[in-house]
Amino acid sequence: MKQILIIEKDFNKARRQIRENQDKEIIFSSDDELNRKVLEKEKIDILLINQAVRKDFQKQRNSGFNQVLAKIAKKKNVVIGINLDEIVNSKGKEKAEILARIRQNVKLCNKNKLKMEFVGFKKKRNVYDLKAFGLVLGMPTWMLK
Repeated sequence: MKQILIIEKDFNKARRQIRENQDKEIIFSSDDELNRKVLEKEKIDILLINQAVRKDFQKQRNSGFNQVLAKIAKKKNVVIGINLDEIVNSKGKEKAEILARIRQNVKLCNKNKLKMEFVGFKKKRNVYDLKAFGLVLGMPTWMLK
């Protein structure tokens, strides 16, 4: 099935693009507020949460995903996406922070029995490498299938 990535800041534009592309697998990514609104009101397949642009709170990581979004995603049968290009293109401390936020999201998805998927647009990756990377990030084996 053909995939389409929708990155929008305006809800009405995002809604229009989602409804025009119902026959394709829809990957949606935006800021936290719009992510929740689209997750509640529209039919998407994958919610891609970008980690590079975030700043952590003083005593907690800001991963852009919480238990409220997890419950909505579970009810709507939405897969949570991990941006693989973002991990590959980052270096040093930034990469460590991105991986820590992803580990936090993996724990939330495991607790709520949500599926996660690696999404990469630049280069096709080996399936076994992605499975091994998922195990390192703390994904259970049922999530890797």
